[in-house]
Amino acid sequence: MTSVLRLLIVHNHYRGFGGEDAVVAREMGLLSEAGHEVFSYEKHNSEIDNYGWLRKGTLLGRAVWSRQCRRELGSILREYRPALVHFHNTFPLISPAAYDVAKRQQLPVVQTLHNYRLLCANALLLRDGHACEKCVSHTVGWPGVWHACYRSSRAASGVVVGMVAAHKLMGSWNRKVDVYVALTEFAKGKFVQGGLPEHKIIVKPNFGYPDPSVGEHTGRYALFVGRLSPEKGIRVLLAAWRQMAGLVPLKIVGNGPLAQDVADAARGIPAIDWLGSQPESVVLGLMREASFLIVPSISYETFSLVIAEGFATGLPAIVSNHGALTELVDHGRTGLYHRPGDPANLASKVEWAWTHPREMAEMGCSARREYELKYTAERNYQVLMEIYDTAISRATR
Repeated sequence: MTSVLRLLIVHNHYRGFGGEDAVVAREMGLLSEAGHEVFSYEKHNSEIDNYGWLRKGTLLGRAVWSRQCRRELGSILREYRPALVHFHNTFPLISPAAYDVAKRQQLPVVQTLHNYRLLCANALLLRDGHACEKCVSHTVGWPGVWHACYRSSRAASGVVVGMVAAHKLMGSWNRKVDVYVALTEFAKGKFVQGGLPEHKIIVKPNFGYPDPSVGEHTGRYALFVGRLSPEKGIRVLLAAWRQMAGLVPLKIVGNGPLAQDVADAARGIPAIDWLGSQPESVVLGLMREASFLIVPSISYETFSLVIAEGFATGLPAIVSNHGALTELVDHGRTGLYHRPGDPANLASKVEWAWTHPREMAEMGCSARREYELKYTAERNYQVLMEIYDTAISRATR
């Protein structure tokens, strides 16, 4: 097992703090607590607000190859000489040019695949409210350009698709990354289908930390936690609650572009309580009291951190029956499946769960065992160190 390491973590943050950002912060904390020297090179999309119009005009081009970040990162690598560089997100400000810098200094490179950006212009494998794989097997994802899948712009989509295709042709994805980290076997399969070398992809799920302990789950309500955006199935969730006519209390935690839809539903349906964004401690408290979690995503997801966190409290989940979610939840053992995008089917599963509390409590016990087996910080650290050992070994051959 690898001893103490000096590590550089590279991450491009989104405008709003999201799941990927939380995972990066949590993983960096875990490494620091284990005694490793952890440095970071980070960019924030909020920086774009300070760009002049001319600089904004070159932004998407820089997503393909950022000379500025290449220079900055090169200087950091020469100064700190880390044993390994772990990339999380490079889009749009850092760019895959950063791999080239690390490889020129003969450093091992690890890349976590938090989303489907290498396969899909919008990184979700989603179009018009349905899962879409039209670009997965294409060297150039022209369907994503035609359908304007990134920011509803063919021009912007063309740049994103061009970035991925250009680096395919340059060999960046296949030659300049020693180990890819996929979050589920489902996601790994999609990336292999898209052309990444299977032997370079290791599956390591995200993790819950600290352990929130098992709750009493006596609150008698359903719980949704996440970004209020179309891909998370918010409209499906609200439509299901309209059909149930207030049968089951629902607490919704989160914010996002569909916040107004949620606010309107909460005003019209007394059973819905929208709590907005809440700190992690409050969310975990709600999980410890809830009867079950609902994850109605219409996208495949690569993972669902909220499921792992819910499992830690003994909370079973009702999830869409597709993508990575079916790998995390075992129907009838740790939760239930509903048909993706089907409010009536979701409502029927919620009604069953509400009227079968003993069965759901048993599923919650199984969910906690699943957490202890797969999603603890200790297990995650062990797998991460094995990944780093593998990357270092491959880079020094």
